[in-house]
Amino acid sequence: MKLSGGAGSEDRNKLIAVAAFVVVAALVVYFEYFDAGGPSTATPAPSAVSAPASPAPTSAAGAPRVVAGGTAKAVGTSAAALDPTLHMGAMLVSESVEYAGTGRNIFSAQSVPPPVVIQKPVAPARITAAVAPVGPPPPPPGPPPPPPIDLKFFGTETAPDGTRLVAFLLHNDDVLTASVGDVVMRRYKVVSIEAKTIHVEDMQYNNTQTLPLIEN
Repeated sequence: MKLSGGAGSEDRNKLIAVAAFVVVAALVVYFEYFDAGGPSTATPAPSAVSAPASPAPTSAAGAPRVVAGGTAKAVGTSAAALDPTLHMGAMLVSESVEYAGTGRNIFSAQSVPPPVVIQKPVAPARITAAVAPVGPPPPPPGPPPPPPIDLKFFGTETAPDGTRLVAFLLHNDDVLTASVGDVVMRRYKVVSIEAKTIHVEDMQYNNTQTLPLIEN
């Protein structure tokens, strides 16, 4: 009797499970075909044009790539395949993912980038030229010197009365005689006569020059 009673309860549990499965399947079929106004035709969404990405490495057995926190799962693109229900388990798994890179964690305020070391350039030796001492400025140039007197002194003699000395002067090919105080060529005045020199004033430039005796 106990054995038959246990077998009957087991069959009853199986019937309840089958009935629940049938009800769930009926609800799914109802929402798929009748609630949406007929069978939904999934229209593939236009794919964005992007550069070809390098294929992700997979294992030898072709298993899906394992991401930190769980296994990647394909998501449908049709409106019927999207599930608006929040899955708290998946959210908790994503929150538990920790950054494992070698650079800076942009999601952490405590992550500070390593300081950048800038090498200080070595300044070349500065060669300073010797600076000459700055003195007072040179004086402005004066007037040009007067031209030399165009006469040549080549001798003297005593006047016949013996009161004065007469000098012999040469201008080009002309021979001129003059005593002290005489003016030659309306420009040159004889100031003094000596044995070997004669002093002549250039009245145009107000300048006196000494003419040496020309030895024959």
